Amino acid sequence: MDRATEEQSDYAAELKVALAAAEEAGRMLRARFGDTWRIGVKGEDGDVVTELDLAAERIVLGRLREAFPEDRVWSEEAGVLAGAADRTWLVDPLDGSNNVAIGLPTYAVGIGLCVAGAPVLGVVHEPHTGATWHAVRGGGTYGRGGRLGADGEGPVLAAGPAPAAGPVPAAVSVPAAETLPPDVAVPASSPRLVVAWTQGHSVRKDDALAEALRVALERRTRRVLALWAPLLGWSMLARGTIDGFVGYCAEAVDFPPGALLALEAGCEFRTLEGGPFRVGFAGPDTTRCFVAGRPGVLDRLVALTREAVGAAVV
Repeated sequence: MDRATEEQSDYAAELKVALAAAEEAGRMLRARFGDTWRIGVKGEDGDVVTELDLAAERIVLGRLREAFPEDRVWSEEAGVLAGAADRTWLVDPLDGSNNVAIGLPTYAVGIGLCVAGAPVLGVVHEPHTGATWHAVRGGGTYGRGGRLGADGEGPVLAAGPAPAAGPVPAAVSVPAAETLPPDVAVPASSPRLVVAWTQGHSVRKDDALAEALRVALERRTRRVLALWAPLLGWSMLARGTIDGFVGYCAEAVDFPPGALLALEAGCEFRTLEGGPFRVGFAGPDTTRCFVAGRPGVLDRLVALTREAVGAAVV
């Protein structure tokens, strides 16, 4: 048995339950997407919560509490449910509530498990496409086509090796994104990068550093995706369809499950200034400011964010 298989087997029961919970919640969300339901407001920033958030949460929490009654659970709407502190489930039953509230079918279900504060399992289910992505620490990231490559070249099918992919010469133009199949990576040598952006609900509109980062990304990358559903950005980064992800005071609940997908697909993480970064959910949101990307582009992104940080503190 190889190391990846051993790591998968260590959390096989947890992965089975998480996959079933996410996909059951996803089926309900897709079935009810066009219905009429109540929308409420939570928090000082006016974030929304819908009936669908609560219905999906009941499905996921029911399965987790039945299978692992001794574990602690931190869920987006229900908060913290007491249990053993060394094992914490993180649940975002509907990542993208604001999108759903305006009829935009861009949302996901996220479930993660952290042991001693570090993510060991992550599941992201996209109800509208039916795709599910999952990772176990040390065991790789998997999607519809099998295991994802560690070099950002898209899925590596279980039945054989990944397609050969060499560097793109400077004189060769990169095809428009619309011409690329959805699971084919934009080459790292593309002159302009596509990156996802997320910021926590606590970030004020007049936050100087957040503004400096956003402006720098908009000016010096090809496109910035602010999806209002960061779990979708993580699945895209893991399979290599975007180049990087920049986060500022990211939310604790959905960060580790999504980040683990990227880590296990071969992506790396740094602080905004280029230092070491550890993925986790503990601590204030200011500890979740990061740059993530494929090795071929990470230094370029860090140079950009480091410069933005320097300009913001002058």
